[in-house]
Amino acid sequence: MRAGLVLLCAAYVLSQFYRSFLAVLTKMLETDVGTTPEDLANASGLWFLTFAAMQIPVGAALDRIGPRRTAGVLLLIGGAGGAALFGLASQPSHILLAMALIGIGCSPVLMASYYIFARVYPARLFATLAAVLLGVGSLGNLLGALPMALAAEAFGWRETLFGLAAASAVVALGLLVTVKDPERVVHDQKGSVLDLLKMPALWLIFPLTFVQYAPAAGLRGLWIGPYLTDVFGFDAGQVGNATLVMGVAMILGTFAYGPLDRILGTRKWVIFGGNLVGAVALGALWLLPAGNPWVSVALFAAIGFFCAAYPMMMAHGRSFFPTHLVGRGVTLLNLFSIGGVGIFQVITGKVHQAASVGAATTQVPFDALFALFFGAMVVGLVLYLFCRDRVD
Repeated sequence: MRAGLVLLCAAYVLSQFYRSFLAVLTKMLETDVGTTPEDLANASGLWFLTFAAMQIPVGAALDRIGPRRTAGVLLLIGGAGGAALFGLASQPSHILLAMALIGIGCSPVLMASYYIFARVYPARLFATLAAVLLGVGSLGNLLGALPMALAAEAFGWRETLFGLAAASAVVALGLLVTVKDPERVVHDQKGSVLDLLKMPALWLIFPLTFVQYAPAAGLRGLWIGPYLTDVFGFDAGQVGNATLVMGVAMILGTFAYGPLDRILGTRKWVIFGGNLVGAVALGALWLLPAGNPWVSVALFAAIGFFCAAYPMMMAHGRSFFPTHLVGRGVTLLNLFSIGGVGIFQVITGKVHQAASVGAATTQVPFDALFALFFGAMVVGLVLYLFCRDRVD
């Protein structure tokens, strides 16, 4: 199982990479394929939306056939196949289709790992193990920043994507060989996602789950690049450095959240406090005039750090799941989280396009995005105030 977990971690590195690398290819894809920022926003959104749509069938597959085949087969077909299609793209629609396919391929990777953690390890360790995996896997976020920019310039973006397709195929085949499925739960109870949706405790967790990852993922995965390019005139290397800073902040935030529920004896207030600071940083990006570009980068980093509560959100929801519905439960929460990112990516593309018409400065369309993210975070936080705290 140890080798299997290592490869699941490697697969999650790829998943993090694929959701974040578009930011550094903006100009290259515009020149070679004819994409616009809105095209890339839609492509990024499709990655998250197809990823989210797969969570219900992935949850059922984890409970019924186990994580080995669920993760291995989908990553092979979707991850490797989608990356190869991306490398062959000659028009924007090919990018959209490739990102959708890659989203399908990446959809079971993290949840397969969380399923194993929930079934094999004590519940009190779930948040810590989830955070460690997320933190290590987030190296893919870093690889999608400056290293991706350098590789695309040195070898070409098409050749780099073909290399990633080969790497995805190797990891997928390794999962099929090394991952061991936990013993199936033998029980007399039948259940489905509908049983989880009937639990009142989860309904005040869902709204913040839906919005809290969207700002960090959306800004890091796409908008930080166009923002720094249009507002401050950054080149590809400078954008790569800035996205690297934000990516490191997201990793550090993930590790910082991991043990706090056990140290402080609460999940609710750790999640609320951290995301409140993230919302304040979003408000500052929205309301403060553009000045020193590295102040903006610092605010992006703060959003990445404090909005990295995803594993703690998963642990909070996990504490309410019955054992026989763990697979469906973690994928349901992931559906809300990743689905929120996808929906916001599509919306932000339209907001940016609409706000660009007649805008007095290049800052105006991005202020509209920051305001949207800020408002969503405030609504999610207010509703979360009324949820039940629970620590295993």
